[in-house]
Parts: sequence; structure tokens; C-alpha cells
Amino acid sequence: MRIGSYQLKNRILLAPMAGITDQPFRKLCSHYGAGLTFSEMMSTNPQVWHTEKSKLRLAHHQAAGINAVQIAGSDPQEMAQAAQVNVAYGAQIIDINMGCPAKKVNKKLAGSALLQFPDLVTDILTAVVNAVEVPVTLKIRTGWDRQHINCVEIAQIAEQCGITALTIHGRTRECLFEGEAEYQNIKAVKQAVSIPIIANGDILSREKAKFVLDYTGADGIMIGRGALGNPWIFQSLAQHIDTNSTGETPCVSAPSLTEKCGVILRHIEELHQFYGPEKGYRIARKHVGWYLQGIQPDSDFKRTFNAISNATEQLVALEDFFNFINKNGNSND
Repeated sequence: MRIGSYQLKNRILLAPMAGITDQPFRKLCSHYGAGLTFSEMMSTNPQVWHTEKSKLRLAHHQAAGINAVQIAGSDPQEMAQAAQVNVAYGAQIIDINMGCPAKKVNKKLAGSALLQFPDLVTDILTAVVNAVEVPVTLKIRTGWDRQHINCVEIAQIAEQCGITALTIHGRTRECLFEGEAEYQNIKAVKQAVSIPIIANGDILSREKAKFVLDYTGADGIMIGRGALGNPWIFQSLAQHIDTNSTGETPCVSAPSLTEKCGVILRHIEELHQFYGPEKGYRIARKHVGWYLQGIQPDSDFKRTFNAISNATEQLVALEDFFNFINKNGNSND
């Protein structure tokens, strides 16, 4: 799969997720096979570009692969300027957010709220594409609500404006994350345009990934919630979907419990280093909670871990817990 001049290593992408897809997590998902990872959403408000929070969101490491940065806003010129600033900071791909359903984003007429205004969508896409020389991609939902499904119209606008790839979360803004993803609408978009289409929504298993690709005809898939506490999902999906030159599926063994525990420890330690010990231990809590869902969901350890307010003590507690479950074989493996 290609996006502009960039050849991706596969067609399984990590979704941009606020508060989650920071540099440490992108590096981890890339290591386990994500073909492309996206930064957390960056505001186009110039007043926040140079804050510590924005600097952390912009931080990139070569190990995370191609530097794809997502921006969100509603003013075409601000969006264009933000794209230029991010490219100057090293962004190799600019992704425009027109899919976020969060109220605080939609109140500013950003994210999925823009789907209600196709003319404004046109102005924004045109301004950003003309402002930078790197590929510009777009992420949308199927529409604002079930009475206004307009993803085909938006996709055609995107193609005309020079967008190089389009990701569609198969739900309206009204649906948030409830109900089943509307794969039929993703299929309709794929049939209506010639740019690469990336399907997103409810892809949590190898079987579902293959079904979505086969049914929609999409060029790639994007994993969001399925990667929480499960960065090795990309390895699993790539093994199942991609074939080698002989038509055989490459055999890649799933990480053992011991390997998973080691990966988690390194991830938490890197979060401490990236954010600093005063903030890192708080960020670590949610990730450990997600990891435990796949290792030992009924454990009381989550409550114990969340009560710890020291980075060093977190690592000691995690290592002791993992030593215990490895010794006793008490996990979901």
C-alpha cells in the first residue's frame, strides 16, 4: 500500500488516538508490525503550538516509522498554517481529522462536525493540500447522523482536492462508538473513488480484518481500540492477511506470556522517561489496565497498581506481579 510517495510495509495502520498514540506507543506498535502510525490529534490553534503538551505530541522517533501527524480545526488558513508548521517540525504525512466525535472538539466546529458543511470541507482540504508538499490524508465518519450519511460525497470532494488516502470509521458522529460499524458505506465509498481507502471500526480479530478487507474492497485497515493493551495485534493481522511470493501465509509465533511481560515493563519504563516521573506514572495506569485485560482481567492487581504514585515503585510492583503469574502460569495465555 502506498500513500503518496511512501510505500508502507503493510496495510494495517494504527489509528490516531488522543492521549494514547504518543511516541512510546507508536514505537511499540511499529515494532510489532503496524504499517503506519499516526500522532495524537494536534490543534490548529497557534496559541498552543509551542506548549509542553504539543511538543510531546509532536515528538517523533525513527523507530516509529513514517512521521504522520494529525491536525484538527475548522479555519482553512489556520489548518494550512498548522500543516506547514508540522512539516517544518518533520511531519512526512499530514492527516486531517474530520472524524472525532468528542463534544469539546465538535463545539469548535472541528472533527466530525465538519461533515455537516461540505463547502467548508472543500475549503479546508484545498488550503491544506496547497500549503504543503507532503501527502495529505483525511479521516472521516460516514456522516453526522443516520439521516445524513454523506461519506460518498465527502470522499469525492477529498479526491478532487488532492487527498492521497481516506480513512473511514464506519459510524456516524451520532453513533459515537455504539452499534455495529457500517461496512456497507465503506464499500460504497471504495466503489465511488479511486484513492486508497482505509476501513476503520470494530476490527478486533484476524477473521474480522479479513472479512472487512474482502467485503469493502478497502486498500487497508486501521486499528484503534483493538490495539489498547494489545500492540502485538498488528503482527497477528499481518501474518493472517499478507502472503509471501508463494501464496503462503508467513508463520510468526504469537508473543509468549514472558515476552509480553517484558514488553509491558519496557513500555511503562519508557512512559516514565518520556513524560517524566511526575506525570509518567499517571499515564502508565491506563496502559497497565488495558494490558491486564488481556493477561489477567479478574486480578486485584489493577487496584493495587493504581494506588501507587511513584514511578520506581510501579516498576517494582509490575515486575513482582509478572514474576508471580509467570511462575504460576495464571493468565489468559
